[in-house]
Amino acid sequence: MDKGLLTTSLSGSWEHTRPARDSLVEQGVAVVGAVLDVLCDEQSPVEWKVSADVLCRIGEPALLPLAHAAAAADSPEIARRAGWALGRLKVDDPGAFEPLLNHVHPRVRSNALHAFQVRDEAAAKYVDRLIPLLGDPEPEVHQRAVRTFQAIGTAAVPALQRVRRLPAPGPRVRGGALEALASIAVPDGLGLRDQDAWRRLTRIKLLSEVPEGMHLCGSWYAVPTHGQGAVLEEFDLGSPQPVTLRTGAAAWNRDHHSRDRNRPHASCSRVFVSPALDGWTLVFGHSSQDTHRIEDADDRVEALSLVVSQRCTELSRRFGSAQWYGMSCGDDWTAWCIAEGGEILRHYDAYDAEEEDADRGPVHPAEDGYLLPHQDGGFPGGTFDGVNPMDSEAIAARYRQVKEDLQIPDTCCASDIAARVSVDPGALGARTSTSGHGVVALTACGREHGHPAGALPV
Repeated sequence: MDKGLLTTSLSGSWEHTRPARDSLVEQGVAVVGAVLDVLCDEQSPVEWKVSADVLCRIGEPALLPLAHAAAAADSPEIARRAGWALGRLKVDDPGAFEPLLNHVHPRVRSNALHAFQVRDEAAAKYVDRLIPLLGDPEPEVHQRAVRTFQAIGTAAVPALQRVRRLPAPGPRVRGGALEALASIAVPDGLGLRDQDAWRRLTRIKLLSEVPEGMHLCGSWYAVPTHGQGAVLEEFDLGSPQPVTLRTGAAAWNRDHHSRDRNRPHASCSRVFVSPALDGWTLVFGHSSQDTHRIEDADDRVEALSLVVSQRCTELSRRFGSAQWYGMSCGDDWTAWCIAEGGEILRHYDAYDAEEEDADRGPVHPAEDGYLLPHQDGGFPGGTFDGVNPMDSEAIAARYRQVKEDLQIPDTCCASDIAARVSVDPGALGARTSTSGHGVVALTACGREHGHPAGALPV
C-alpha cells in the first residue's frame, strides 16, 4: 500500500478516521508493514494512536513486526509507540506472547509481560512460564514481572510459594518470588520462614543504620519526645512492627500515592512512626479517622485544616509543642502548622494563603528572611526577555543573576521551616542523633483490613 495514500486516509480526528481504520483492520496482515511504517515515522501527520489502533485490532499478525520495531527503535519515542501497541494487541490467548518472553531485548520482554499483566486471571495458566522473568537481570523486566503476578493475584500464590521452598530456581528468582508474594493481598501469602527472615534482616540492619534523607511527599507530624508508646496511643495505632527508616519511608510514600480502587484502605491502614531524631519523634501520615474525615469531606482543604489544627492542639497539650508539615512532589503545595501548650501559633497553607483569614497566626520567627510561597518574588517585568524559553540552563542562570542583583530572598517550603523548628526529614544524615527504632503501626482501618500489599525495601 502506498504510504502517502495511507497517511492521507489516517490523517484527521479519531472519529474522522474511523472508517479508514475499520477498512485497514479488515485487510489484516496485508497492511501491517505499511501501517507500522506510519507508526514509526515521528514526522508523520498521523496521530500515532490512530495507526497503533489499527495494528492492535489486527492482532497476532502484527505481533512479530511490532516486536522487531520495538527492539530496533532508534529513538525513545518510537520504542514507546511500538511497545505500547505490542502490549495491547487484541489476541484471545496471551499464550501468543509466550515466545517473546525469551527475546534478547529487555524492552520486548517487558512488553510481552504487559500483555499477560492486562489479562490478569487469563494469564494464570502461564504462571510457570512467567516465573523465570522474576529473576530477569533488567530492573524494568523484573518489576514488570512482579506487577504481572500482582495482577494474576491469588491464583499465582501456590506456584510462588513453591519457588520459595525450593533452591533450584536460584536466588534471583526466589527473591523475585518473595517480592511478588508480598505484592498480592492474601492472608499468609508469606510463609512463616519468610516472615522470620524479614524480621531477622530488619534487626540486623537496625544495629548499624545511618539515617538518610527522605523523599518528601505527603504530610507528617513532629513532637519533642522519646516516648514512642505515648505517640502511638495519641494516634490510636496498634501492632507496631520495628522497621528501618528506609522501610518506613517507603511505606509512607507508597501508601500516600496509592490509587488502587480495589484496595480502598491502602492509604489509611498504616502509619510510620520514626525513632527519636535529634529528640523529635515524627509521625508520617494520619490516623484512619483523620484520613476519612479529610477524604470524605466536600471541601478537603478546609477539612485538612480542621484535622491538623485539632491534632496539633491535642499533641501540644500532651507534649508541650507539636508541628505538622505537608509537601507535594507533584506540584508546589506546601503547608505547616505550629502549636505550643494547646494553642495554634501559626497555620499556613500555600494554596489558600491569599484568602482572607486563611493563614492563622502571625508570621512565625522560623519564616524570617524567607518569602512565603504565595508571595510575589519581586522579579521585574521583562526579566527573561531574550532568553530562549526552551533553554532551562539559560533560564536558571538569568534567574540566579537577577535574584542576586536584586537581593530577592529564597522562597521557603515546609522542610525549611521544619529544619528551623524541629527536624527536616529530607536532610537526615550521619550527624542526626537517633534513639530507639522506627515502627510501622496499624490504624483502625489497618487492624480491620491488614497491611497494604506490596514489598518494601529493608
